[in-house]
Amino acid sequence: MKKLQLQIVLLALCAVMVSPAGAQAPASAPDKVPTPPQAPAKSAPARREVRSAPQSPVTVDGSEAMFTTMCALLAAGFESDVRSDNWTPYRAQMREKLRAQQGPAVEALREFYRKHELRDPGATLSRYLWFGLVSGPAPQFQSVLRRDDLPPEVIALEGFSEILANYYQEQKIGVMWRQVQPIYEREIERLHDSVSQIVFVSTGYLRQILDQSDPRSFMVIVEPLVGRITNVRNFGDHYALVLSGGEEIPTDMLRHAFLHYLLDPLPLMYSHVIAVKRPLFETAATAPRLAPELKDDYASYFAECTVRAVELKLKRMSPGERDAAMSRDDEDGYVFVRPLFVALSKFENSEPSMKYFFPDLVRSIDVTAEAKRLATVKFAQADSTQPGDEAAQAEIARLRRATPTTVPNDADVIAALTEGERQIAAKNPRAAEASFQKVLTRYPDQPRAWFGIGVVASLDQDAARAKQVFGRLTAGEHAATQDPMVLAWSHVYLGRIYDSEGNPSVAKAEFESALAVEGAPEQARLAAQRGLAAFAGEKPSARP
Repeated sequence: MKKLQLQIVLLALCAVMVSPAGAQAPASAPDKVPTPPQAPAKSAPARREVRSAPQSPVTVDGSEAMFTTMCALLAAGFESDVRSDNWTPYRAQMREKLRAQQGPAVEALREFYRKHELRDPGATLSRYLWFGLVSGPAPQFQSVLRRDDLPPEVIALEGFSEILANYYQEQKIGVMWRQVQPIYEREIERLHDSVSQIVFVSTGYLRQILDQSDPRSFMVIVEPLVGRITNVRNFGDHYALVLSGGEEIPTDMLRHAFLHYLLDPLPLMYSHVIAVKRPLFETAATAPRLAPELKDDYASYFAECTVRAVELKLKRMSPGERDAAMSRDDEDGYVFVRPLFVALSKFENSEPSMKYFFPDLVRSIDVTAEAKRLATVKFAQADSTQPGDEAAQAEIARLRRATPTTVPNDADVIAALTEGERQIAAKNPRAAEASFQKVLTRYPDQPRAWFGIGVVASLDQDAARAKQVFGRLTAGEHAATQDPMVLAWSHVYLGRIYDSEGNPSVAKAEFESALAVEGAPEQARLAAQRGLAAFAGEKPSARP
């Protein structure tokens, strides 16, 4: 059975495609499979399709792995005492059916659950949601990530894949999954217009085209068995929302998550540019209401502020409402929102996409003026009230990505690095080389500047010089071991050079070394996978 899938793509205009994917409802579903009272049996909804559109990295799916995981969780007794108003008729009927299951695999499942249950039901659910997101297809449910890339929550469930596989086979969950497809199809269709509108407006404002070759992905997974809760998850370059469906569509959270998908890479890409503004972050990090995970993650903090500033531009709000929102952001510690919102007016009157305008957006923030303004801001006290049902609250979780630590806090050097990178993008090697040499005059071992010199040599088709520079960055005392981006891409460039020179064994070793770099950018990893796959005549398997 194929997955149900709705895909959103952006060409000259935004188009929406639902692939002829899915699971087809059986001619007559057995009485034992619960269906919601308001959903009489009917044929699957007609699917709209733009046949000429390339596949998009944005999808809305039902996931058999997530469905099986939630079936197992409910069969084990999860949420047996949670308020009844969190249970839709479908979910309540499924819980009763799953709780009544019997068999050796079910008993093993329940024993595993008892040993791994946490006092906080929300934390327990979080573990299994992570598991469902990173699991491969039935019937094995093996993780699609390397162990080093797994969320800690999944590592805590070590051995669950085998237990879930046995449960899936014993209880015929695959049959059940096919029988409930009309419910999932209906929810996917219901989300269609809202998600496509968010994608269209957000990408249009940021002037960003979704690239079908981009290894990054944004998934909306419909799973009614989760309950009335929205989970936003970021694992590396992959973003996922788990929606229970059946209620009002959380458009604000969808837009917020999608803007993160579009904007999160920029503070990492231009880490040397945002570094100059860090003193303001040091002040903001003392705000009691600032999300704890952001207090020591400057790149993610800056991305959050950028997302909030763009949201204020996209929402229909009066000037007074916007100013009140920015005041709340200041009080909560998101102090970059106000200056970024002001700077977005310049972006709106410019031509480049946000990907290329972002350094100018950051430079527009006057640290001295903002420091004076912050002196008048009083941070709000932490809210001591606790929600009564933690398992039914919206949850936002992310895995942290490694950030480079090799860029000096030197405004002139940062400006030169940025200019060099811009000139490389413009295919102007001489101007780029001049900028990188300016950095090396002050910092002779600066890895990003040396990497730029290596790229310039590649643009000049000077293989000998490129090998010398990238070799310097991958081995010996000058190796860029503290900058995963430089180290991984240097290995990739070397692999390509040796491949073009007819030295496949060395090329393979370089691609493999790139894959071994901890914290390497996803695009560098994919480039290395493609390099290796070319030798075997295979296509690389992209991570989810």
